[in-house]
Amino acid sequence: MLIAQITDLHVRPRGLPAYRVSETNRMVARAVAHLVALDPRPDLVLVSGDLTDCGLPEEYEALRALLARLPMPVYVVPGNHDRRETFQEVLPAAWMPGATEGFIQYTVEDHPVRLIALDTLVAGQSHGALCSERLGFLERALAGGDGRPTLVFMHHPPFACGLVHMDEIRLLDGEAEFRRLIAGETCIERILCGHHHRPIQTRYAGTIAQIAPSVTHQVAFDLDPKHEGALVFEPPAYLLHRYTPESGIVSHMVYVEAFDGPYPFVLDAAYPGQH
Repeated sequence: MLIAQITDLHVRPRGLPAYRVSETNRMVARAVAHLVALDPRPDLVLVSGDLTDCGLPEEYEALRALLARLPMPVYVVPGNHDRRETFQEVLPAAWMPGATEGFIQYTVEDHPVRLIALDTLVAGQSHGALCSERLGFLERALAGGDGRPTLVFMHHPPFACGLVHMDEIRLLDGEAEFRRLIAGETCIERILCGHHHRPIQTRYAGTIAQIAPSVTHQVAFDLDPKHEGALVFEPPAYLLHRYTPESGIVSHMVYVEAFDGPYPFVLDAAYPGQH
């Protein structure tokens, strides 16, 4: 099974860049085309938040048109740049099956790996939270899994990574209880996040928590605690998670950009036997 994870699309109204310089709609279109061209194609696509830049209806309309080109199932959760009401009004219900009018949370049971979607959005704020209602949903979802391999996906990472300006707006409220619930389950293959616009991973509560890079712009890498943050045009990329019962989840970072090659490995005759 192949699961593609794209994140932090920051789609804008047609013709407008994000932050005045990032042509996010064009970059999202290229990422979608890249996913469609993969052979074998992913079985499904997860979108881990910040689907739009300002949560505007016209942004969601543009996003819907872009992602409608994907022939496989798409599942979405909101990020801090999204607005729940507009998110649910404009986007297809099939992209968030079973989500209520409150928090956009649901489980997907139709695949070899269970999916648990969590809503970490705090309206009007940049940081993330899991209140008692959202944590209660997670507890029930985990209890109903019968030990099947499970992915939890959400926007805000639950761990500090050293990018101080991003750590200040990670999952803050409810993180301790979230950690407790995750630590009590051996079936969780991954916690998949967005928000940081960088590929980052760590051990977390007995599993692996993993942040995907953005398919648009990236956050500048700088571990100086005084750094206030900036965007850079490092190559857009996404994560491709391959699941097999034998190996569990193995994750690959895939660049959207086209590079020179591929070239065959041709060995120099002076070095026989090398690979």
